[in-house]
Amino acid sequence: MRKDSNNIIMEDIQKLENELKLRGFSERTLKMYLFYNQKFLEFVKKNPEEVNEDDIKAFIAKKMGEGTSAKSIVLIKAALKFFYDEVLKRGIVNFKSPKVPKKLPTVLTKEEVKKIIDSIENEKHKLIVMFLYSSGLRLSELTNLKVKDLELDERIGWVRTGKGEKDRMFIISERLVEELRKFTEGKNPDDYVFSGRKGRLSPRTVQKIVKIAVKKAGINKEVSPHTLRHSFATHLLEAGENIRKIQELLGHASLNTTQVYTHISKEELKKIKSPLDEL
Repeated sequence: MRKDSNNIIMEDIQKLENELKLRGFSERTLKMYLFYNQKFLEFVKKNPEEVNEDDIKAFIAKKMGEGTSAKSIVLIKAALKFFYDEVLKRGIVNFKSPKVPKKLPTVLTKEEVKKIIDSIENEKHKLIVMFLYSSGLRLSELTNLKVKDLELDERIGWVRTGKGEKDRMFIISERLVEELRKFTEGKNPDDYVFSGRKGRLSPRTVQKIVKIAVKKAGINKEVSPHTLRHSFATHLLEAGENIRKIQELLGHASLNTTQVYTHISKEELKKIKSPLDEL
């Protein structure tokens, strides 16, 4: 490597960061793209201008050998492709990505959701879980929610600059309107709806709340806050709601993303009669 290679690398990484910000990538994507590109450069020990496709293949093969998931491998390739092909205009990342296994998300039954809610004694924790399930919000959307984003009289709320940097509306359960009114009473409009000791409630705290509740409820499924979002969508679909309305509520850019719930709706499958019953 040349004497000034560190400066060259730092300048190129700064170019990458600037381009990610200019294109409006989320903070999480920005961090992951920078992380994997820095890890790759540590591995290859070359300046970005000297890197070739075989170097990138070798890095990805190494990560696969370490047991990195197919989903993460796709992310790593996307991060490297964006840097070398989009930012540096090298055009060197042309190989196919490994296929990501299509696993259907875990969904709770309505009875299981009720068990989880009923197992929670702490009123704030119970409200958080009920809010997640009743609104279909992502974890980050819940923790970033502010008092001014709620329109309780209209039974709606707003996700401000959510995934894809778009505002969207979400519904608020009638059961929660008065509870939320009391819970946010005295708070300033810019205060977080669900706050912790240091201001915004941490995502890890919410994950812990859900994990403890699931264990107490005796549910033997892998359940996270996102499972409540999956369950929200599936239960709406089973109730006969239009899939395009569900797409809007979830904030999915593509209907294809929402259509996964048509494959996991057990209630719809239960309506199908076995041909044996018709004999």
